[in-house]
Amino acid sequence: MTAVSNEVRGTLGARASLWFSLVLALLLGALSGLVLYPAAQHLRSLDDGRTVRATMRTNGPCMTGGCLVRFEAEGRTVVAELPVGSSGKVRAGDGVDVRYRADAPRTVARAQDTGGGGAMVFTVASGAAALVFAFLAAWSAFLLWRRRRLAE
Repeated sequence: MTAVSNEVRGTLGARASLWFSLVLALLLGALSGLVLYPAAQHLRSLDDGRTVRATMRTNGPCMTGGCLVRFEAEGRTVVAELPVGSSGKVRAGDGVDVRYRADAPRTVARAQDTGGGGAMVFTVASGAAALVFAFLAAWSAFLLWRRRRLAE
């Protein structure tokens, strides 16, 4: 290989690294700030809600949402969906403690998750990963700039 083709390949690799790191940093930052952080805040907002024993209506992990619970609130039977970020894998028919808002009983979360639950862990993890990839993007940009300056 010639020196020119090695330099071109090195430049393309650095540019690809720059764009890859930048896109990942933006995506992870958006996930953390726009999805996971609001989910964790929602879970925390139910910390002072009413606690009641509920029955799971669906199977599987609840971290991605979609788990239904049934419980009695103010003399009515309520079926509500647990929010994204709910912890644990459950089976239909299992009993769980949930907290709900008195003025909106369908706004519910597992009692053990009201401190932020798994959503807060994932918020911090994806935010930290976003910072790492932002640093890698900045480092790639610096290397490209330095290579260009040395070539002059």
